[in-house]
Order: sequence, then structure tokens, then C-alpha cells
Amino acid sequence: MQSFPVLLVRHAPVLLPEGVCYGRQDVALRPGWEKIVSGLSVLAKGAVCRVLYSSPAQRCRDMAQRLALATGMELRVDPRLAELDFGRWEGLRWQDIERRQLDEWAKDPTGFAPPEGESGLALCHRITDFWQDMHHKGEAACVLSHGGPLRILSALAAGEQPELLAPSMPQGFARLFMVEQAATRPTLHPVG
Repeated sequence: MQSFPVLLVRHAPVLLPEGVCYGRQDVALRPGWEKIVSGLSVLAKGAVCRVLYSSPAQRCRDMAQRLALATGMELRVDPRLAELDFGRWEGLRWQDIERRQLDEWAKDPTGFAPPEGESGLALCHRITDFWQDMHHKGEAACVLSHGGPLRILSALAAGEQPELLAPSMPQGFARLFMVEQAATRPTLHPVG
């Protein structure tokens, strides 16, 4: 069985106050994010990554464009790597969101969707679809995305079932996995 490296990267810290809900909302990166890309380029070169997949969000694309230039990786923007759509919660402080709705979400992270937003199950399906496509190609890859998608991708890369309430990778951090290219596709059974 052949294996290949997958470098999972969360975008750098954003220019928003702590405690604000954002997913699809475009927000700028905090000044100094370029230093994070310099470190990532060393890591990506060491892992011999050939392709760089990025979320379409500006905060990811800015980093991805600079990282692709520094490493020579082919940049592919994939809409499936977007963060969860929080609908009408976008831009609100978490403390201003109705407590009852947050409790419903915590009780059923797979089935619950914020008003006019996306459910955890929908996020799992599109991220698993992306993973299966990337995994099938078996290319040494770097994936630059967000907390929600990376939570699922980290589990899949480790051969585990995704847990939607697992801790997120910190902003500006990366994890390297050696992934076996198996003939079968994983089945999705997200754990709330």
C-alpha cells in the first residue's frame, strides 16, 4: 500500500475581536500573517507537497497565493473547503446568539443548522467528498482551510470518524499526516 503526505493548514489569525461568529463572512488576516506563510513554505517543501488546495475565502486565498509562489505548488481553489455557513449568525457575537439555539446545536451538531445556514451533516458530506477526490489522486498535498473543515479532514487523515465538536486546530497552525492510499473509500458516520 502506498502512502503520501497531506499537510493540513488553518488560515492565520483574523482581524476580528474574540467571540465573533464568522464562517462564510470574508474577514481580513491580522498583520504579520506573511511570517506564518514563510514557515509553512519550509514545511510544505520538506513534505514535498505538489498541490495546494485552498478554500475560496479571501483569508485562505491570500495565504495560498503567497505559499504557492514560495513553493511552486499548483494552486487549486476548491469551494468544498469553505467554512460552515452560519447563516444569520454570521458577524454576531456568540454571546448574542439565542442560548436555546446554541443548546440545540450542541445537542445535535450533525442535524442542526443555524437559521439560513448549513448543517454539520452538509459540511461533513462536502468535506468527505473533497477528501475522497484528493485521496483517490494520491498526490502529496497541502490543504489550507478553516476550523470546521479541518476538524473533519484531520479525522479522515488519521483514519478516524469525524467528531464535529472536537477541538479545532489553532489559527496559523499545520498538521502533517502520512496517508495510505487504499482501494476503498471511507464511509461517513460523523459523531456529534
